[in-house]
Amino acid sequence: MRSTDDQRALRHFAWFMLIALVVLAAGIGLRDPWPPDEPRFALVAKQMLESGQWLFPHRGMELYSDKPPMLMWTEAAWMWLTGGWRGAFLLTSLFSGLGTLALTWHLGRRLWDARTGLYAAGIVLMSMPFVEVVRHAQIDPLNLFWITLGNTGILLHCLRGPNWRMYWLGCFAAGLGVITKGVGVIALFMLLPYVVVRARGWPGVLHTRGDGWRWAGGVLAFLLAIALWLGPMLATAYGHRAPEYLAYVNDILFRQTAERYANSWQHEEAPWYFLGVIAIGWLPTWLLVPFLVPSWRDALRLREPRVWIPLAWSVLVLIFFSIPRGKREIYILPMLPMLAIAMAPYVVELVKTRWLPRVAFWLTILCGAAFAAAGTWALIAAPSAARRIARGYELAGHGQALWVYVIIVGVGYFVAAAVFRPRRGVAALLGGMALGWIIWPLGTYPLLNENQSARAVMVAADEAIGVDGKMGLVAWREENLLQAKRPVVEFGFARAAADQLADARAWQAEDPAHRYIFANDDALDSCVVKDHVRILGTANRVDFVLLPADATKPGCTPL
Repeated sequence: MRSTDDQRALRHFAWFMLIALVVLAAGIGLRDPWPPDEPRFALVAKQMLESGQWLFPHRGMELYSDKPPMLMWTEAAWMWLTGGWRGAFLLTSLFSGLGTLALTWHLGRRLWDARTGLYAAGIVLMSMPFVEVVRHAQIDPLNLFWITLGNTGILLHCLRGPNWRMYWLGCFAAGLGVITKGVGVIALFMLLPYVVVRARGWPGVLHTRGDGWRWAGGVLAFLLAIALWLGPMLATAYGHRAPEYLAYVNDILFRQTAERYANSWQHEEAPWYFLGVIAIGWLPTWLLVPFLVPSWRDALRLREPRVWIPLAWSVLVLIFFSIPRGKREIYILPMLPMLAIAMAPYVVELVKTRWLPRVAFWLTILCGAAFAAAGTWALIAAPSAARRIARGYELAGHGQALWVYVIIVGVGYFVAAAVFRPRRGVAALLGGMALGWIIWPLGTYPLLNENQSARAVMVAADEAIGVDGKMGLVAWREENLLQAKRPVVEFGFARAAADQLADARAWQAEDPAHRYIFANDDALDSCVVKDHVRILGTANRVDFVLLPADATKPGCTPL
């Protein structure tokens, strides 16, 4: 039988996970996939289900080689289980986020105790980048889960071992991270600080002799996970020798991995970029760090590996992603659970101080006032910024409905402050944040979805072409093909817009009475008769139009 303490710990963990579920799942089913990434992955997953082609993902007629297919496999599985993609496309992210919290709790409990584990998981959940990423159907939540699982397996073996099964599981998870995004290998970096502290004779770390073959088993587990996808994919590509398959192999294995890291061509930023990301975006987590530095210094003096191995790993990850020119905020998210593990033992004591709850309480009041004031100003004064945002989302007036929800978020902070009072100020701040994260998607997802998902534009296009009409897409986005209400024709995605439009006109000429060209307004050329262009609307600040046959000048050659 479990002890009373164990039962209490599990009960607290169950309540925590229920709160996390409500926060992270708020809004699921209320919106469609939103750009930039969600429609792409949902479209690829949908086409996998329809075509049965699982090894070589397609975006329309073209192969999609930007990312390995792991996320698309999981989204396709959820679509198959639920019978659609409206809510299913977000389920992988949701369960990845919940799984990451559970792993963080488990690791903190095993390294320290159940209370520390709960604080570590709480630090992750209260961090804005974590909630923001898990709320979207991107690759990063799943990648975060695999890396955290890899870290957990390796740390439990190295600090609470020997536990070779957990070590092999951690290495296997790192391999699954590789076939999810490519950077799952960073989980294995955890072995570097372990080797250093072991060589320096730190207490509390695993010391084994004659187990080289078991350590090597981790390499095999890592490669086995990668081979689950890479083996069948390479066998098929080189077995068929189709040029498009060989090009896919070259692009995804070399250009999108090694070349993208060594010679980035997107999102170029300065080497210190991530320091700014942490300072601006990792709120309120990083605000605790200055108060933890003395404790970390003491842990270094006492040679405490439970703190310094995950902390050193976090620094290695920060350096790893700072080296290439290409950087995005979400790259360093895998640091968060391990940083929380290093913080949690001392945050437990920090919360017991008198000053921290009071500071957290007044921070709650400040957040409530900021949201309420900003929303009220936008609602009543209708400044140019509010009008510009409303136009971008195609909201009525100056977006009054949106600003009402900003005010309600502020009220949520005030409610949390009133319930918990200064004595429990930390709970007030966390409660206010949780209410904000719940209120915002429930209120704004239905409000913004028609524009963000391009649903309204595609409905308008479907109605405009009539019952017998056929539509060809030019310079389209993934959400256009995903939201199409009937089968459409497309002329490639990555091809130049001018080439797509030329092919579309040839296709339209075969049946001008029933064929229409759906196009991004920017793709129109000098041969277009502007008076005959039908305006469909705006989605994500992009204007879309419909070209009937008479919208092209006869015999015209574009300039």
